[in-house]
Amino acid sequence: MAGKLKKGKEGNVLKYISRSQAIKKLQITLTQFRRLCILKGIYPVEPKNKRQLAKGSTTWQTYYFRKDIQFLLHEPVLRVLREQRSHKLKLNKAIGKREFVVAKRLYENRPVYTLDHIIKERYPCFVDALRDLDDALSMIFLFATISANQHISAAHIRECQRLSAEFQHYVIISRSLKKTFVSIKGIYYQAEIRGQLITWITPFQFSQDAPIDVDFRVMDTFLEIYEPLVGFVNYKLYSDLNLVYPPKISTDSETSAIGLSAFIIESRENEDVVQSVSIAADGPPTAMGNQVSQSAQRLKTLNQKIGQIEAAQDSDSDMSDTAGIIIEENGLDANGGNDEQMDIPAPISAPTTLEETVPTLASWKASESEHAKSARLFSSCVFWLPREVSRNSLEFIIKSFGGKVGWDASSGSGSPYQISDSCITHHVCDRPVQTVGQLPIGVERFESREYIQPQWVYDSVNAGRLIKTAGYHPGDTLPPHLSPFVSVEEGDYIPEQDMDVDAEVAVAEVEDLEATSQAELEAEAAGVQFSNYDKASVPHAKNAALTVTDKKKSMLTETEQEDREAKELAKNMMSKRDKKLYDGIQKRKEKKAEHVEILKNKKRALKKHQN
Repeated sequence: MAGKLKKGKEGNVLKYISRSQAIKKLQITLTQFRRLCILKGIYPVEPKNKRQLAKGSTTWQTYYFRKDIQFLLHEPVLRVLREQRSHKLKLNKAIGKREFVVAKRLYENRPVYTLDHIIKERYPCFVDALRDLDDALSMIFLFATISANQHISAAHIRECQRLSAEFQHYVIISRSLKKTFVSIKGIYYQAEIRGQLITWITPFQFSQDAPIDVDFRVMDTFLEIYEPLVGFVNYKLYSDLNLVYPPKISTDSETSAIGLSAFIIESRENEDVVQSVSIAADGPPTAMGNQVSQSAQRLKTLNQKIGQIEAAQDSDSDMSDTAGIIIEENGLDANGGNDEQMDIPAPISAPTTLEETVPTLASWKASESEHAKSARLFSSCVFWLPREVSRNSLEFIIKSFGGKVGWDASSGSGSPYQISDSCITHHVCDRPVQTVGQLPIGVERFESREYIQPQWVYDSVNAGRLIKTAGYHPGDTLPPHLSPFVSVEEGDYIPEQDMDVDAEVAVAEVEDLEATSQAELEAEAAGVQFSNYDKASVPHAKNAALTVTDKKKSMLTETEQEDREAKELAKNMMSKRDKKLYDGIQKRKEKKAEHVEILKNKKRALKKHQN
């Protein structure tokens, strides 16, 4: 007969450990324990039965997994933290005895630790680091705008400014920026790198006063792990583009205050300048350098490789046919137990086509053209930024989409354009006007350019196209600046502005795709040459597009009717439990529809009141 287990030897007692017990086990102070947990990514947990762990005590305690604390016992940083604790006592003792020579020697030989092994441990793959980059970038950009004080050292601020500028510089040359949004908290950006969406927030460029009620020791610990993380990520991103890291900064007196344009990109192979972001009037930056020539060489041999794949697939199909004949002659089952004696194993699944296994040139060109189109959104635009607008944000966004920027001398020296240049297409203005339809006082009018408010730039980026400037002129009441990060589900309320944008995009797609295909068919039937069918078939294409749209509407109505009948039939076949669950889902949908209708009624009442 097995003996009885003693109390506290199994269950939650062995799974969790309190913070006081963990500190006693690790032999460090509470501050060092917090620092170590932040660096290693270990956080407190909420046990299922805290009363059992506390042995009936009602005192509030923080608990951790016992395995995590056991994991910290083998951490090299823990040894350095213990050495720092004893070193601090020796240093204070030397200062108390006024042995300043000994104190200086102790300070110069203080124990330090590195976090390289922790970063490799927490992020074994580069994609893992990209997925966890949101908070790191937000913290880096925050500290880059704060002034130094007793809690924040100037070295940390300079490092954050360098890392943030380098990351922005990479986003510009790689054309990775996708969305942006201006809110009360700051400016949100979203970039796509290696297929991962990275979203971070930057504060406005105002003088920031450090609040008193914020524990900067905790933020400094997070910054301690985020700085090497962002540094490693920047190094990897620059290395993938075959560029020198860190990028050099121009020391020319004329370009010493031009911000992002002060960086110079160099190739790692030849160590000669490939592209400088401080562009003159020559054109938009091209970030790829040597990769462009490599891609061109790959495209030349693409058809040859596809031919080799087709030949290999034909030979594989011949071998499979021969194997099938052998199986039939011997009377063997392809899925039977005699597969081990066969030289050719049975396929796990049906072979796919060449289009499914190898991306075609057409699909590759379509994806590349879509990305190139969004990357060249502002390629034909030259913007002038006066002193009242946020130059740092607008310059970053415009250059990320291939645009060119000039700015006022009060915002910094080294502008490649002057305010009177005729090549400027858009003049960003954010000053109040006295009369609607006129420019603000002190702004000279040029007929060759558009005068817009800064929101036009952000809305154009989110829309993926150059939207109309009507409603964005100085003095106009701006449309709502909607967040691009909201995912609209079925039955949700869609603002009127989004509906207008979707309608314009839908009409453009119908006119481009449906009308073009119909026009090609009509031109082929009429015997018109391919080069001359455009002009003759434009009106027919528009009528064809409208006809196809009407047919789609009628087909959609029939489909909805069939779906409704199928749902009723399925509901009758449900069990009582499933029917109750289905009714609950339908009630939630009806409640959401009522809420949407209330918002629409409010919108109608507001428009009626404005009219």
